[in-house]
Amino acid sequence: MQSAMPVRSLNSSVFRWPDPASVDRALRQWAETAALDRPDLVRIGYFGSYARGDWGVGSDVDVILIVDAAVDPFESRARAWDLTGLPVPADLLVYTAGEWEAMKGSRFGLQLRKETCWIYTRPS
Repeated sequence: MQSAMPVRSLNSSVFRWPDPASVDRALRQWAETAALDRPDLVRIGYFGSYARGDWGVGSDVDVILIVDAAVDPFESRARAWDLTGLPVPADLLVYTAGEWEAMKGSRFGLQLRKETCWIYTRPS
């Protein structure tokens, strides 16, 4: 997959940054591969500025994964996932299905449920 990393023209100070459609398309392609490689993957989505539509030059994409279960602690789970092929930097949160359910009443959990654009859900 060709990456459309942000670029700056050599004779201009204007940055071109990937738009939401480009980021969404790249994430969906990544999700297809991830779902094939990881049968424990339940859902993939993104939230934050790209989901809200208020992204700008320098914005990263905030990605959320829900997996069946995890051995690693929450803080280190993202290391197992390679998002370097995306056209913008990415922050990744990886929750187990149980953790996702447990946080549904929290302020952050409610915000994630409201804002997340889900791009993959494992077939039942």
